[in-house]
Amino acid sequence: MAAGSFEGQYVWSPAANDRALAHACMDVRTGRYLSAGEVLREAREDFEVRAHRSLVLASVAADSDLAERWLAEEPGPEAALLWARVAMLRALRMADAGDRRQGALTRIAQTACERAAKLLPQDPTPWVAQLALSRLDRPRDPAPQGLLTAPAGPWYLFAHILRLAPWHREAHHRFLSFFFTRYGGSSSASWDVAAFLSQRAPASSPLRLLPLVALVEDYNPSALLADRTWEQPQWITTAMGIYRNWFPRVTDYRFTPVLDLAYLAHALFMANREFEAREVLTAMGPYASRMPWSAFGDPEEQLTKARRSCGLPVPHEG
Repeated sequence: MAAGSFEGQYVWSPAANDRALAHACMDVRTGRYLSAGEVLREAREDFEVRAHRSLVLASVAADSDLAERWLAEEPGPEAALLWARVAMLRALRMADAGDRRQGALTRIAQTACERAAKLLPQDPTPWVAQLALSRLDRPRDPAPQGLLTAPAGPWYLFAHILRLAPWHREAHHRFLSFFFTRYGGSSSASWDVAAFLSQRAPASSPLRLLPLVALVEDYNPSALLADRTWEQPQWITTAMGIYRNWFPRVTDYRFTPVLDLAYLAHALFMANREFEAREVLTAMGPYASRMPWSAFGDPEEQLTKARRSCGLPVPHEG
């Protein structure tokens, strides 16, 4: 689905051009959950859309009692899923803030995930939520063969999710993030896992972007020639391969994959491939994501810099 043209302002909405999701988010903000139930129910057979919609809705609902109220008033798979996602987000936020209530919230979230998984066993989303929580208790399952660093981690849980949905996007990103340095992992492990996961994915899969995600995560602005990293042949080859094999398939998506497009556009821009970066930025339309731009400064300023360099209109100009 086309994102639409840029009309002078960025739209910082994770719902992007999923109009049904955007409407449901507005309802959730006003304390209503019926449309949230509708968009989640409609996506029961599309695990990628169900995962994305439940996460976006949970980010809106996390600061209210809507999820608890919905589960109490009309219990069912959709209410249970939103509650699992909300509980997951709350536990992760508390952990990142160093709040001592994190342990109790983690147990609540794990119970909520288990409940949602039982109500709709074929849905991987509750298990993906549990995978997100794994960075808090740091499971140490042995890694399969094929990884140089053999990093221990939540491999068993990840394998269970892959049996339900072999190429689940969020599951792969959550799993990779377990190995980030800021969550107790290491650069070598995250590089190893990103390469391992991307190489086993089809050439046309968005999972080929995982090494670019690890590259941004490992960015150190104080390192010598840090911004020239993307100009190295291996990263140009990676970005151009994604541009040739995955980017043409974006038009077949139900909704614009803004975050994945942003990582690709950023990598191409940093590699001085401005023609290709311009195409990717154009495909994003007005929609913007804070990552990966926020790793390099103010996200709006960084995105505007890239768009201007590629000859595209930017806010308040033209």
